Formats: sequence, structure tokens, C-alpha cells
Amino acid sequence: MPQTVLLAEDDRAIRHALERALTLEGYEVTAVADGVEALAHAHRIAPDVLVLDVMMPGIDGLQVCRVLRAEGDRTPILMLTALVETADRIAGLDAGADDYVVKPFDVEEVFARLRALLRRTLPVTTGGGSGGGGVVAESGREPQISDRQVEAAGLRMDLQARRAWRGRRELELTRTEFELLELLARNAGIVLDHSTIYDRIWGYDFGPGSKNLAVYVGYLRRKLDEPGAPQLIHTVRGVGYVLRED
Repeated sequence: MPQTVLLAEDDRAIRHALERALTLEGYEVTAVADGVEALAHAHRIAPDVLVLDVMMPGIDGLQVCRVLRAEGDRTPILMLTALVETADRIAGLDAGADDYVVKPFDVEEVFARLRALLRRTLPVTTGGGSGGGGVVAESGREPQISDRQVEAAGLRMDLQARRAWRGRRELELTRTEFELLELLARNAGIVLDHSTIYDRIWGYDFGPGSKNLAVYVGYLRRKLDEPGAPQLIHTVRGVGYVLRED
């Protein structure tokens, strides 16, 4: 089945060009001209991903994003914006957007960012075969996963409210920390390699010299670890990281 895209863009030329490009790329596209239509269609068709222009008449892209997130809708959202200031980008992310592309954009960049967002919604599999596959299974209790919650290794995550607890203690997590912990929890007992984590969380691999992932793992460990309690995130040297309760 083709993946479905809801595109909201008030500029007719951009809307038609992007709709055609996405269709040729294999997506099933619903294109609308404003935020009101975007919300109506999002409620009706439940797309796999939304592409929203920030500046639209009436209800703009940020307002659409806020409404959907307030309703508990976690569909990936890519924002299209002509605003290039850091504060404007932060406003979009704070509204609940997952990523953004600045106009004028290369359509190949849009494709790449959509692929990255859609991969985040898929579970990592442990299929064998040559080439490794990016994960290594370890023994341990299977995580309990539903549309709303993930429970693993003494952690509980409310995916719609974006809240997480270790035992009874609630964790104060940034957006990236939450997504990284969710990925590890969904795959508890499985060693995820660096490339797999970079691909799922950031959409691309920063390369072997990057310390970005290690920094975020350090942030998470400081928030997760408790005196006298087992460490949850373990480093598998030369491979990656695994969430398990020893």
C-alpha cells in the first residue's frame, strides 16, 4: 500500500508541483490550500505523514500542528517555511512539528526528510542475514507496547502525552531525549547500532567521529539512573546501545 501524505500549502504553484512530485515518488497525496481543510482531512483520512506550510490564511500550519498534538495525534509532521530565523524554527518544533524544510527547497530534500520521519514510526526488526542488519538480540523480557504506552525495564512511557516514568518518578525529558528513550524501550533487549539510532532519531548518520549520540545517551543516563538501582542504558563497545534492566 502506498504511504499517504496530507499536504497543506496555500501557494497554488508550490502545492501542485509538490503534489505531482510526491505522487511520482509513489505517495498517495491529498493536497489542500489552508489549515481548516488540513484539519478536516486529517480527522477524516488519518494520513501517514503531514506536510504543512507555516504561513497559511486563517489557521496556519503551527495552529494545525498544535491542535493535532493537543488531540493526541502523533502523526509525523514536516513543516514548510520561508522563515529562516532560529526562533521561528523553534516555534515550529515547540508546536509539535517533527522537522522542517526552508523554502526554496530541493524536492529531494523533502523526500529524504519524509523517509526519515516515516522510518521513525516503524519498529526495528531483528531479521538475520549478511550485513548485520543494525541490531543484535539479547535475552530479556519483551517490552509491552500499545498505541499509547510502552513499558520496558521498569520504565513506562505515555506516547500521546509524551511523559515517561521510572517506577513512580516522572522523568523530565526534552523532545530528542524522549524519542531516543522510546526507540530504546521499544527495542528493549536489542542492541541498536549507532547508524540505526542516528537514522531513526536524526534522519541521517553524523559519521564515526560524531559525539552527538553519546552526549544524548549521557543526558538520558543522568535522568534515568538512581542510587542503588541498576543502570538501564548499556554501551556495547564497538556496536551501540541497549536498554535492559540487569
